[in-house]
Amino acid sequence: MLKNDLRSLYKTKRASLDQESLSDSSLSIANALLHLPIWSFSYYHIFLPITENKEIDTSFILTILQGKDKNIVLPKMADGATLQHYLLTDSTRIQKNHWNIPEPIDGIEVPLNKIDVVFIPLLAFDKKGNRVGYGKGFYDGFLAQCRPDVIKIGLSLFSPEEELIEDTNSNDVGLDYCVTPVKTYSF
Repeated sequence: MLKNDLRSLYKTKRASLDQESLSDSSLSIANALLHLPIWSFSYYHIFLPITENKEIDTSFILTILQGKDKNIVLPKMADGATLQHYLLTDSTRIQKNHWNIPEPIDGIEVPLNKIDVVFIPLLAFDKKGNRVGYGKGFYDGFLAQCRPDVIKIGLSLFSPEEELIEDTNSNDVGLDYCVTPVKTYSF
């Protein structure tokens, strides 16, 4: 399938989820992450969900990261489809931007070379680790600038597409893992 078709399909699938299913799936994903060999690192980049779009509730993962005393890095959208990256601290103030994405207002900026693990939002993915996001290119640009050994983990409420995503291109950055409520995929 093509990316735009997948975006439409998975936005509809998400919209049909009730809050209890979303919460249960988000907790299952967080628990599955505990079984990945990723917990010896220091800096973990994670998104805060757009609740209106029924994105995965990442608060469960945040609790794990805080319990393991990890450095948590949050993205903030900047001009030109780029992201800035801020350390989450007790004094971090969060505000929704014009797309309803919760993000830090300001704070301690974290250089990209410090980031070890990135949890990536997505709408759909295939069995080769290709992913479909909202189509703005923020994460592809960010991931392309990260260290080559950064661990890229997609978080998906749904299983992978059986067919490969047809219109991938050289700017698309693939996943190392994708975690769903029922299975973890390794690429």
